[in-house]
This record gives sequence, structure tokens and C-alpha cells, in this order.
Amino acid sequence: MSKISKLFLAAIVIISLSSYVVHSKFFVDDEEKDKIILAMAMSYLDNLHYQTLPINNEFSQKAFDLYIKRIDYNKRFLLQGDVKELEQYKNKIDDEIKADSFDIYNLANEILDIRRSEVEEFYPDILEKPFNFSKDEGVEMDHDKREYAKSKSELIKIWTQDLKYQTLSRLNRKIEAQNKLIADPDTTIEEKTIAEFEIEAREGVKENMDNYFIRVNKINEQDRISIYVNSIVNVYGPHSGYFPPEDKERFDISISGKLEGIGARLSQPGHEIKVVSIVPGSASALQGDLKVDDIITQVAQGDDEFVSIEEMRLDEAIKLIKGPKGTKVRLTVTHKNGNEQIITIIRDVVILEETFAKSFILQDNGTKVGYILLPKFYTDFDNRNGRTCSKDIEIELEKLKEQGVSGVILDLRNNGGGSLRDVVDMVGLFIDEGPVVQVRGRDNELKVLSDNRKGIVYDGPLVVMVNEYSASASEIFAAAIQDYGRGMIIGSSSTFGKGTVQRFYDMDQMVSGQMAEYKPLGAVKLTMQKFYRITGGSTQLKGVTPDIILPDLYTYLETGEQEQEFVMPWDKINPADFTVWNATWNTSEMKYKAEKAIAEETFFTTVDEMAKELLESQDDSYIDLELEKYQAYQKELEDQSDKFEELFQSIDGFDVSSIAGDLEKLQGDTIKVRINSDQIDNLKEDRYVYESSRVIKRMLKPSVVKAGMNYDVR
Repeated sequence: MSKISKLFLAAIVIISLSSYVVHSKFFVDDEEKDKIILAMAMSYLDNLHYQTLPINNEFSQKAFDLYIKRIDYNKRFLLQGDVKELEQYKNKIDDEIKADSFDIYNLANEILDIRRSEVEEFYPDILEKPFNFSKDEGVEMDHDKREYAKSKSELIKIWTQDLKYQTLSRLNRKIEAQNKLIADPDTTIEEKTIAEFEIEAREGVKENMDNYFIRVNKINEQDRISIYVNSIVNVYGPHSGYFPPEDKERFDISISGKLEGIGARLSQPGHEIKVVSIVPGSASALQGDLKVDDIITQVAQGDDEFVSIEEMRLDEAIKLIKGPKGTKVRLTVTHKNGNEQIITIIRDVVILEETFAKSFILQDNGTKVGYILLPKFYTDFDNRNGRTCSKDIEIELEKLKEQGVSGVILDLRNNGGGSLRDVVDMVGLFIDEGPVVQVRGRDNELKVLSDNRKGIVYDGPLVVMVNEYSASASEIFAAAIQDYGRGMIIGSSSTFGKGTVQRFYDMDQMVSGQMAEYKPLGAVKLTMQKFYRITGGSTQLKGVTPDIILPDLYTYLETGEQEQEFVMPWDKINPADFTVWNATWNTSEMKYKAEKAIAEETFFTTVDEMAKELLESQDDSYIDLELEKYQAYQKELEDQSDKFEELFQSIDGFDVSSIAGDLEKLQGDTIKVRINSDQIDNLKEDRYVYESSRVIKRMLKPSVVKAGMNYDVR
């Protein structure tokens, strides 16, 4: 952003907030802070967002509908009368914004607190008595099909059905587990009756609900205002939003793949802070005393006094446990055996290895193929010399070239995107030079982002794997490779369809003086640009259609950007000037051969049949609460699951291995070795990866295209 734009935005923010700085405060007033957050968010949106929107009654109605849906998404608390009372503000949120008023917000929270207290009071009574599972009744699981309760008595009935369903689910699992043990000739057990299991199931649901309300009662002002502000911001689009400080920090960790701390993942099932897993290679893993399932009760910074975290929110406890590299933290923990121990850990940089690119060698009946998994387009925004996906992919390509691979598969399935700059650099690893993507901002100024570094890191056959959850940067990469004819795109019928570019703005940088007492405020993420393929079309909504389409379970379901609310439309611009790759393979031929092979594969024909069944059953959201009917339904689901699982078996002539050097680095860390072994086993059974390797093999053969020719599919 230019200096002028920054100064203009700063002026707008200062003007819009000037009414709030009227006197010095000795404490932070939540309402005043909320006003600052919303005013700043609206200023950013009005001055920088890709599209401008009039803040009027139509805007208000959209924001209202989002807000009501989000504060009670499954319609378990609000009554019809509550919603009607709140509807007085349906056309007034725009007025509320302009008047710095939070009347709907305050009223909604007041009503919700009352309803939650009422439910917390009556749900234990429901779970005191046995449920009758021979009664012919059911529960609607699709919350969009539900109506809000008309009265408290009707709300109790809704909760009774929900709790009965939860109990039935637990009961059925207990019965199934016992039946399996009875069928095992080597196992002798003392059988329990359905009535005994029903008691245990209700007790389990009661414990689960108790823990749920412990979490609900720890909802704070930051949680509440985040929902309200985002209900307003999201009218501009699903990818713009307000991020409270902790949410922004989590985003930064996910995109960089690193943080500073002890390297333990924690959860809070009730009041307790429990260790869920230890990050391999982290400070906790190297120290060795902290174990999975340990309960952390106290935290001390260095040699300071201990602070109890037993009643803290999880995010507040994590703040105390995390800290800069090289600092000391002491934890009082209770081990699974009941023993208590004080553990001293020196914090360090925690590397989340699952974030980063990783390569393997595939052996397909004598053909050696390189495989690279890229979970996301990561980068380190805080460190110019930090780890980035483009650098790592270049390293992996060099390693695979040293192994003498005949082709490379880049797996972008479930990759939701990330750094725009890195995707441009990554495309540059596969082409000499040229445009990669076109971007256009709210001023309609068009900018072409190009690979300007001459030279190619890898020039052999390339297959890019995608699915319906490959989004944003993944779509830019796949589109560029497809438009250049540089490789073959293979995957589900279309990618996600996110064709917009976002940028974060730190609110703390825009406040100073007396306003600084309100920090931290968080950040706002804005849609700044739309991106377009070098051929001119947008990937917005349409996504990227692979050259070779492989059936999957979601083939016939509507997924992706089109399912979001308030999305931007598809459009197109003029193409950029680029030169198509001089490929040794013919895309039409590769597509023809692959389609013929796929049609003859039992795996893919079975998956296609199951996808059609899933389409037929997606509207069937009513669950019977009669035990026998429920068991029959679960048996049907289990049979379908087993049928799908049976398709994934090791493939004859297809082997997977790690690069020798990578394997050596894992030695000594049993967790990393196990994770690596599991990845290899999964790849050996992955028919989608196998089919991609077959495409590589066909790409290696000289093209012999002739009109009407029946190709050999071997």
C-alpha cells in the first residue's frame, strides 16, 4: 500500500475513533474496545476492500441473518419469541454501526445467557431417567430443517431428543464392542445387559455435557465480539474477517509451520488442561518427562512462583506455557498413574513438520517416479530468510533428480493455499520464465505476476494432483501448469473455486497514545484482489477442471466456494502474453488413455457408485431413535465404510520408499520414524497416487496421435 493510502486510512481511523478518546482510563472498558474494533474494521473495509458495499437495510438484513445463525447455529437455545424480539434490529444493524451502538449485540448476549442457564439447569434432569429405545420416534440432524422452539417446554423436548440420540449412539457402540468380544473365542467376558449399558451411556453423555457447559461458561468478551464483528465483515465475502489476537497468532503458526514454546498440543475436555500429543523433535520431546495424557495443573515462569491453571480457559493457559526460545518454564503435572511431578523445560522453536513439503520415491513396475506432498503454501512473513514452500520444493526436486526419477507428482490435494508470492516462484521451478497469474484490485488496475528468473529446475514429466479442497494458491499453480501445457492435472471434477487474494492488517499499528491501552486489538483480513489465469478466466467459483478426472466420494455433491455465502462472481479478462510449453506428450492422448483405464478399474467404478449413493442419501438427515432401526442404519453405514476401506489395499508392482538421506535424519526419533512409516503405508494403498504414476509412465512414451486411433492403455 502506498504512503498516501496509509496516511488516508490512518486519518479515517483517527476521525472515526476520535469520539472515544475523551478521558484517560485506568482500566480497559470492554464496550469501548468493541467500538474501536468495529469502527476500525469498517474503516478498513470501506477504504481497502476489493468491493465497496452500501451500509443500508439490505446490508443489515444479511448481517442479521448471519449473526442469528452463528450465535445458535443448531437452534438449541433460542426460542421463536427470542428471535422475534431480536428481529426488531433486522434493518437496524447499519444504523447501529453508524451510531456506535451495540443494542442488538447486548440484547442477544443477554438472551443467550438466560437460555444457556436454563438448559444447564434442566439437562441433568433429562439424563437422570432411562430412555425408551423401543419408541418409534426420531431426531432431525440437519439444523437448517429445524425450527426454533416455540416455548421452554418444546425446547426441553428438543434437548431430550438430542440427548437421547447421543445416548443411543454410545449405547450402540458398547453393544457392538461386547458382541465382538463374545465372538472372539480367546476372550472371556462378563456380559452386561442393554439396561446396564444404557446407564453407562447416559453417564457418559452427562459427563460430556458437563464439560461442554464448562467451556460455554468460559466464553469471554473477545469470543462474543468476534462473532458479531465477523457477521458484519463476512457480508463483504467469506474470506474477509476479523481475527482476535489469538486467532491471528494461530494463523501465523499454520502458515509458517513454526512457533516458540515447549512443543506439546493441549486440550481441555473439562476443567483440566491435558496433553494430547508431543511434537516430534520439540523441547518437550527432547526433555522427555512430559507425556501424553498428563494433566498440567500449575505453570511457573523461570524461578517465579507457580500459577494454578486448573480453572483457566485453554487459550489463557497456553499463553503462560508458551514463550520465547531459550526461556525456562516449570510445569506441575499429574501423570496418568496419579504421581505428581515438576518438569522444567527450556522453550525452543517448535517445527510443525506436517506443514512442510516432503518427498518419496515411487516404484511403478520398474519406473521410478518422484512424489512430493505439499500440505500448504507456507512462508515465514516475519523472517525474510525463513522457510518457504518454494525453496523447499526446489530442494525436494533436486533430491529427486539425484535419485534419477523419470517424472514428478506434486500432490496438492486438500491444500487450501497460502503465500501468493511463493506460488509464483514455485511455477518458476517448472518453466523458463513468463506470467503465472494476473491480479486486479478495486481500482481495476491489472498486474501480471511473473516468473522472472531464467532457467528451469525440473523439466521432466509432471503430474499435479488436486481435489475439491485444493484452493487459492493451489488453483493458481494448477491453472498455470495447465495453461502452459507444462504437465497434467489429475483429480476430482473441480477444485474449490477460490479466486480471491487476501491480506492482513494489524489493528495495533493504527492506534497510539491513550488508545494504546486497548491493545491487543487483533487483525482484519481483507479481500484485496481477484486473480485470473494467464488465459484470462477467473478460478472464482469455477475452480480448475483437471485434464484427467478421477471419481471420488464427493463427485456429485456441491462443494467449494459455491457453497459459501456472499461470494464474488466469476468473470474474465484479456489473456496475458505467454508461450505454451513444447511438451513431448499430447494432452488429449493422455486424457483418452487415462479415461479408458479408469473406466476399467474396479476401484474407480465402485467409488463412482458410492458417490451416487451419497448424493441420494445427503438429504436423509432424519435419524430413528428406536434401537433396532438405529442398529440397522448403522450396519448399513458400516457396510458401506467397509466396502470403501476394502478398496484400499497394497497394489501389485507398486512400492514406496523414503529417500535414503531423509531416512537417516529420522533415526533416533521413534515418533518421526513411525509417522514416516505410516505415510509410506498409506501411499502404497493410494489408488489416486498410483493412477498418477501411470500417467507419468504414459507421458514418457512418444506421442503417436492419429484421428480415431484406439490407444494402447498398457
